[in-house]
Amino acid sequence: MKKLLPLLFIFLIYTTGIIAQSKPTVDLKKLDEYYAKMVKDWDIPSATIGVVKDGKLVFSGSYGSLEQGKEGKPDKNTLYAIASNSKAFTATIIGMLVQEGKLNWDDKVKKHLPYFALYDPWVSNEVTIRDILSHRVGLGTFSGDVIWYKSNLTSEEIIKRVKHLPKKHDFRAGFGYSNVMYITAGEIIKKVTGKSWGQNVQERILNPLGMNRTISSIKKLDEKKNYATPHARENNKNIPVAWVDWEEIGALGGLISSVEDVSKWMIFNLNHGRIGRDSLLTKESRNMIWTPHNNYTVDHTTKNDLNRHFNGYGLGWGLSDYHGRLSVAHTGGFDGMITAVTMIPDENLGVVVLTNGMKSPIRAATYYALDQFMGTSTIDWSAKLLDKANSSSKNDTRISERKEKRVLNTKPSVAPIAITGTYISDIYGKIKISKVKEQLRMKFEHAPDLSATLQHWHYDVWEIKWDKKHAWFNFGTVKFNTDNNLKVKSMDFDVPNDDIFFEELKPYKVAE
Repeated sequence: MKKLLPLLFIFLIYTTGIIAQSKPTVDLKKLDEYYAKMVKDWDIPSATIGVVKDGKLVFSGSYGSLEQGKEGKPDKNTLYAIASNSKAFTATIIGMLVQEGKLNWDDKVKKHLPYFALYDPWVSNEVTIRDILSHRVGLGTFSGDVIWYKSNLTSEEIIKRVKHLPKKHDFRAGFGYSNVMYITAGEIIKKVTGKSWGQNVQERILNPLGMNRTISSIKKLDEKKNYATPHARENNKNIPVAWVDWEEIGALGGLISSVEDVSKWMIFNLNHGRIGRDSLLTKESRNMIWTPHNNYTVDHTTKNDLNRHFNGYGLGWGLSDYHGRLSVAHTGGFDGMITAVTMIPDENLGVVVLTNGMKSPIRAATYYALDQFMGTSTIDWSAKLLDKANSSSKNDTRISERKEKRVLNTKPSVAPIAITGTYISDIYGKIKISKVKEQLRMKFEHAPDLSATLQHWHYDVWEIKWDKKHAWFNFGTVKFNTDNNLKVKSMDFDVPNDDIFFEELKPYKVAE
């Protein structure tokens, strides 16, 4: 026994050291200074960042201005669109409905929406709620977003157009991040409850959690006050753009929230769906939502800065590991606002980053906070990822290459009047080309904000001069295709960007 005491003493010192290392003391002033510099270095109009630890909001920092070039500073109650971070709310509502016996995770979508159809009849009949929440139906990432983007279509009308989208992967054999499938989930919630997604999220989550400033409609912004302005980025400058109404398609990303409110959401999730003694989520629901249902490859042959070993998608959450600990996270991209929510359940730790620009340091801010509170790394994430972002932007030559290939002093093969008329896109609807005061005008039937003037570019290609500034794209062209008799038959879009794929439209001209 006497021989064991020294060993026991050494063991206690050793384990105490491990515990101390796993819970480092964080210099919050240093954290604040780091973020202030980060916001300036990234040239982001504003950022609001919050950290929750052990059930409390232990840090909040706000930097920059609500709108570029104007007075007005953000704070922890400032509203930003959290976009796809709303998907976890959708999955949580589905979980509650499963608990109530109104749904099952493996219900066929057609059971609730008989009109639902995809690229293949058999697949259409087999798709389940779990499939649409985990991005494994076979569609490509962001495929179909051009259907709902800035459109006035109802959710049902959008879903009925999805059958025209092409297959990217075999069913349940690939990851294709699908916003249109979350619109589908929102419509299932509506059919089962008789209430909109917005009403459900308000009654089932926002009210119980006391998320009193969070809203699902831009119509309430002026009522709530204290909200940031979205910004596009063009020629290395931040340009204010208008808020876009995502209320109808809220299930994919409709929430507008603050650091204070999102902290309550993270605390709720870190407490596995419990508020005090009340359990809004059962153990079964929590485990289902946080189980990877769709995995994608991690390069195990090369060391990565996150010490990551797996990467997948649960139901409304991205799942991976951060230096050996489970990471539950998501990001959100709204027109002019980029956001992130990340939790490390083993550490009872969460980080929220809200920004109002398109060149955003959400990952830098997140990783730096995690490292400070976990003691896992000394990487200067802001400098590292800013360099990567600048290099990526510099290497994106899609637009410059198109401009370099323009052939000047050419003429179209048909007169402009022959281009005018109505074109039909199976996945969208009507696109009209008309001549107004010697100019060609383009009008999208369901999206007035996408109206544009066409200016001749070269040959049968015309440049799209959008009436309004858009956050995800600016330059674009459309080519008018003719048959052997020079009769205009269709048009092809080329709008270089990573999110809204106009090339999926494939409009063809119809007789009027």
